[in-house]
Amino acid sequence: MNEVLEELINQLSLEPIENNIFRGQSQDPGWGRVFGGQVIGQALSAARQTVDPARHVHSFHSYFLREGDSSKPIVYTVDCIRDGRSFTTRRVVAVQNGKPIFNLSASFHIDEPGYEHQDKMPDVIAPEEAMSETELGEKYIDLIPAGMKKHLSTAKPIEIRFADPLDPMADNGRAPNHKIWIRANGQLPDNSGLHKYLLAYASDFQFLSASLYPHGGAGFQKPIQIASLDHAMWFHRPFRMDEWLLHCVESTTAHGARALVRGQIFNQAGELVASTTQEGLIRELKNSEKQTF
Repeated sequence: MNEVLEELINQLSLEPIENNIFRGQSQDPGWGRVFGGQVIGQALSAARQTVDPARHVHSFHSYFLREGDSSKPIVYTVDCIRDGRSFTTRRVVAVQNGKPIFNLSASFHIDEPGYEHQDKMPDVIAPEEAMSETELGEKYIDLIPAGMKKHLSTAKPIEIRFADPLDPMADNGRAPNHKIWIRANGQLPDNSGLHKYLLAYASDFQFLSASLYPHGGAGFQKPIQIASLDHAMWFHRPFRMDEWLLHCVESTTAHGARALVRGQIFNQAGELVASTTQEGLIRELKNSEKQTF
């Protein structure tokens, strides 16, 4: 396991500070505020630590309430709402500077057999043939904001490779969808909870940006404010985060400065392991406007 992946795992593991209260450290992804995937992963980790290990998270629904400060830790309080015969429900509130910045409701389920069907995985190029995030960034270095350039060549805990033959940063009015390969940058232990909150963390990468493709805004060509408003996820089948997973993302609508994106995540065997959805703010700014909610 490399150092950056180990650091991320430590950040998501959290520090218990009281019964059902945890503290997590923040990381600076290069744009001065907390990455949405970080707070999702930490909140899910907090919920997981209050649940019987025999039960596994199958879904969560969450809302981003305020921007998080990446220079300060975040406190997570867990409300143990219900422990039923088959399902367990938890509610988590993330607090920073005395105010809630995020909340999440998660449901956990026992293992049990049932019916089986799923959508078919699309045909895409293999991850070994796909362009990496670093290669793409170097190709368009002049378009990348200064604060993010310093992170371009550094090692990442999550590898991202673009499976689309179309250029994901081109200003060509392309359709609002893309496919990316994602994988933890190192081998992980056999801990299903860890793999799930790492995937929850990674599911926010390159997600809402698909909604900007028809409008020429995904490659930093326009001054656009983009912010996640909510995020939901369903886990369908076992998977490993240290093996390549394909996140197929599409934006079905944009209106009134908001856009909706949804995704399906497949493993290389073609099994549908998770589904995602998010609504976000996409607002074109004038030069004098400040980026606030």
